[in-house]
Amino acid sequence: MKDQPIQSNDDDGRVIADMNVEGTPWHDRAASFIDRQASEAARKQTVQAYSERMTSSEARRYTFYALLAGLALVAVMASVWIVLILFMTQVWFR
Repeated sequence: MKDQPIQSNDDDGRVIADMNVEGTPWHDRAASFIDRQASEAARKQTVQAYSERMTSSEARRYTFYALLAGLALVAVMASVWIVLILFMTQVWFR
């Protein structure tokens, strides 16, 4: 009974981290080329799916609302700063 090695169920065959890194002695160039081509094909399909571009009016509206959001944030921060200065000069330092 003691001569049998203990078997662990840790390895289920899944790949957690790909150890095929350039510069290591076991690096397989063919595997990385195949992976690169597969990822390139997937990227092209994704680009084709999302290749619709905004019209100029949509881009202007998007830019306008982004600027409006930034200006609103600046206005809130400036008003808090002004209220803080007024509080310090009128109440705290008297």
